[in-house]
Amino acid sequence: MPAKGAETSHVLTGEDLLARFTALDAFLTTHQALWKPRPFTYLQLPWEASYPELALWLRGRSLEDAENAHNQPADLVDAPEPFASLAALSAELSAVGELPGHELETAGLRLNVDVPGRKWQQIEAFASRLSFASQPTHWLDWCSGKGHLGRRLLGTGQLLTCIEYDPQLVASGQALSQRHHLHAVHVEQDVLAPQASAVLSAIHTPVALHACGDLHVRLMQLASAVGCQQMAIAPCCYNRISCSEYQALSSPASASLLKLSREDLALPMSETVTAGARVRRQRDTSMARRLAFDLLQRQVRRLDEYLPTPSLPSAWLDKPFADYCRDLAVLKELSTVGTPDWSALEAAGWQRLAEVRNLELLRGLFRRPLELWLNLDRALFLVEQGYVVRLGTFCETPLTPRNLLLLAERA
Repeated sequence: MPAKGAETSHVLTGEDLLARFTALDAFLTTHQALWKPRPFTYLQLPWEASYPELALWLRGRSLEDAENAHNQPADLVDAPEPFASLAALSAELSAVGELPGHELETAGLRLNVDVPGRKWQQIEAFASRLSFASQPTHWLDWCSGKGHLGRRLLGTGQLLTCIEYDPQLVASGQALSQRHHLHAVHVEQDVLAPQASAVLSAIHTPVALHACGDLHVRLMQLASAVGCQQMAIAPCCYNRISCSEYQALSSPASASLLKLSREDLALPMSETVTAGARVRRQRDTSMARRLAFDLLQRQVRRLDEYLPTPSLPSAWLDKPFADYCRDLAVLKELSTVGTPDWSALEAAGWQRLAEVRNLELLRGLFRRPLELWLNLDRALFLVEQGYVVRLGTFCETPLTPRNLLLLAERA
């Protein structure tokens, strides 16, 4: 079902790019006190004093309520203000149209072997949106893995180069391309290394489907520098960057007052589409225990602040709750934790989890606006490098929430 406001949504290009960026920038900057603090790390969020009715309403809901609203927080029409107003504005500012698709040639027999079904559907959707003024002659699959995307794009008379860091994936990809008798070269290369520019030239049409953070930014910088005529990028994992703060790419983003930490950049990635009941239960138990331990460590340290804990092997969840807390306390070099009422503490962790998940729904309203802001920064950077850029979606959210695609062509 399209998002509210989606009926007026269109692919963003030309002057729309800057206009939408400016509107999103104002929205995100004005309301950053609502979406930057993470409910997981606060017993009381700073904004709750300003909107006590909303805070009380969210805290009164169950974990199941939160789970049901997680992917569509804007649908919570009963929530006290300012929730509904923010939801409406979020939907309006996030609306972006689907890039026009075209029929693909039928995939060669067994091309989708070794590819998980969902990944193959994403490849098909991505490939069907690639339309350029001039037909590509040499595809370059960036951070290609085994090169499944590149092989799907490869047409008669075209060449393919796949760039990948992992030597095992390079070898597997080369074997697959040979098995299918395709003109493909698989190159082992760290794309962040200084010499990475040597693998790109102006004849290439680079494509990147879900290359993380620094990896897809590096592609845009190198491809524009060597003069590639066209490129197609679906960004992912905006928080996978080497710097502790986001480095703006375009002039408008550089001038923005919005400063983004790695933690802020993880917000768009917090949307989950599919997880089986067992995985969800494991995730919930892990979070409830962490939240319970957080209550305990605040008492032990006599300090009302969050204490980050490392990610733990899932086997830790098999421990009795008391052992889990004691072992984690040892890991964090805390003095004795005493003898709390373990069952009451565990119950408090689950109660906190329900509250945290529901309070997170307010942050959820800013998930897509922030993701679009980041994509528009990339689009505006490419415009500054002399490209005409189209920004739209290449598939529906259930297939992947990371469904934004940048198509860039030299003017």
